[in-house]
Amino acid sequence: MIVYLHGFRSSPNSFKAQLMAERLAALGRGAEWRCPMLPVSPLGAVALVEATAAGQRDVTLIGSSLGGYFATYLAEKHGWRAVLLNPAVLPQRDLSAYLGEQPLWHGGGSIVVTPRHLDELRMLGVASVTRPQRYYLIAATGDEVLDYREMLAHYPGVETKLIEGGDHAISDFAEYVDDVLAFCGVLPARRA
Repeated sequence: MIVYLHGFRSSPNSFKAQLMAERLAALGRGAEWRCPMLPVSPLGAVALVEATAAGQRDVTLIGSSLGGYFATYLAEKHGWRAVLLNPAVLPQRDLSAYLGEQPLWHGGGSIVVTPRHLDELRMLGVASVTRPQRYYLIAATGDEVLDYREMLAHYPGVETKLIEGGDHAISDFAEYVDDVLAFCGVLPARRA
């Protein structure tokens, strides 16, 4: 099973999630794909992913931005694999500027971020990953939201694709989908 964890204010309608879903469907593997709408509560988001993957032996998480933070916590807790796409490293710091009502990126609507949510983020922090081989990091040096150097420092020894330039959304994600699917075990690894 592959579970996609979207980022802050995002949704299953993000272009990366849609691209992944379409590629898996084209490969005849669409039944393995899950992409739940995560609640604003970090503890609620983690619980939803755990419920989604309940009973599965082979799970790979794909976490974008804040979803990467959740994926790291869950990978450490359950021994799952995780692909991290410009992951948040200290979201309790970064999201402190977003307290209150925040508009969602897709489909309208909004969420309300409270100090309790920042406390929940602190509770999910992972000081360091225990098995780097369980992770694949894609980080863009041109990320305008998060500092790629924090990502590299937080995930030492992890297989990493460093994109020179790029942006937080990884707008050229189509170039990396097959690499992600190779890490997930869906496709054979590409030869460099």
